[in-house]
Amino acid sequence: QVQLVESGGGLVQAGGSLRLSCAASGSTFSRYFMAWFRQAPGKEREFVAGFYWRSGITAYADSVKGRFTVSGDNAENTVYLQMNSLKPEDTAVYYCAARLEHALNYNYWGQGTQVTVSS
Repeated sequence: QVQLVESGGGLVQAGGSLRLSCAASGSTFSRYFMAWFRQAPGKEREFVAGFYWRSGITAYADSVKGRFTVSGDNAENTVYLQMNSLKPEDTAVYYCAARLEHALNYNYWGQGTQVTVSS
């Protein structure tokens, strides 16, 4: 049974940093695309960042480019989202998700972790 468990959220001042972690278990993820999404109150869930385990190729939303970095630790089966220069508009529940490399839909989702950035 695949599980994705996020951690690392919290309250931070604008300009600060947080690192989110997503511990993945229950499968071999080498052929997966691992992603971070977020959903702010009253808004739709949006893609933030992601990467392919096998190639290491990354992708970012324009709103976070240059501030956020997605990475993975194969040994720990953990995906990270390093968030720097945080802004109040980054406040949201952040979700970890996984899909097979060539799939359109995400098969697995974590429960989410709250990130709040105060001004």
